[in-house]
Amino acid sequence: MNKKLKTILGIGTALFLVVIAVVYVKFFSSNTKFSKEELFVEVPTGSTYEDVKKIISPYVENMSGFEMMAGLRKYDENVKSGRFLLQKGMGNFKLVAAMRRNVPVKLAFNNQERLENLCVRISSQIEPDTTKLLATFRDSVFLKQNGFTKDNVIAMFIPNSYEFYWNVSAEKFRDKMLKEYQNFWTKERLQKAENLGMTPVQVITLASIVHKETVKKSERPVVAKVYLNRLEQGMPLQADPTVIYALKSRDNDFDQVIKRVLYDDLLISSPYNTYVNQGLPPGPIAMPDIDAIDAVLSPDDNDYIYFCASVEKFGYHEFASTYAQHQVNAKKYADWLNTTGTKR
Repeated sequence: MNKKLKTILGIGTALFLVVIAVVYVKFFSSNTKFSKEELFVEVPTGSTYEDVKKIISPYVENMSGFEMMAGLRKYDENVKSGRFLLQKGMGNFKLVAAMRRNVPVKLAFNNQERLENLCVRISSQIEPDTTKLLATFRDSVFLKQNGFTKDNVIAMFIPNSYEFYWNVSAEKFRDKMLKEYQNFWTKERLQKAENLGMTPVQVITLASIVHKETVKKSERPVVAKVYLNRLEQGMPLQADPTVIYALKSRDNDFDQVIKRVLYDDLLISSPYNTYVNQGLPPGPIAMPDIDAIDAVLSPDDNDYIYFCASVEKFGYHEFASTYAQHQVNAKKYADWLNTTGTKR
């Protein structure tokens, strides 16, 4: 009896080990077939279990093993949309767990010149497409309720890094951006804007011009004060970046590079041409950096009215309080452009 019992126990142990080995292979051994250490897969809103299998099939070695685990863990009945991280060597247990863990996107945007470009940039990072985003941002009810227009709603987007789920709706994305905008405008910033006699949108509009005029942070408060001086004296802003924006808008080509503004350009008929129109343009000509916004809110103390690019300190500008001095500076720059052969 002892010998028979030992035999039965031995067979039982062997069978148990076989079952354990099979379970391990089916559930925990590697079932991936991609060479990268990790990759993301995106499951659109409304996807079915069959859709998910098609999405992940290029990355799963044995789909039947995944399906078995999905059934045991009832994933096939509870598919989630979103962005999911798959790692090389994952077994079926971890694969199913990964497809339940929606990983946020670290979304970033800056330097966009118009809403259309911004929407293209955003749509490359989250699920809603460009058309949906544009329609949401330009919704007339939303604009009216929050004091924006189609021309200036881009002012709502403060350049920074934000965290969203990939499958966030366009409306939720927009509303989160509005909240971030409202948080940005602290009591201190609002008071500074009021002291300038400007609204937050007007500040950002002017900041977009300052942003385009110089990349040097140390110069931005100086440039901001020049424009504020012009506004205070009732002068037109005469900002070349606004003319460049008008030219790009006319041509519907925001990829073109315009290094030199010509005299004829100053006559272009556009609400963005600050040589022929008084005051600020209808909206920002770009998304200004935060330091450009703060440069307008905390400008330098100077009486400069004019400035032009410096030929002695590239990247910087020469400032002047009188037109006579400005003509001297401007001639130096024009002569330098001519020697370099820069015609446009």
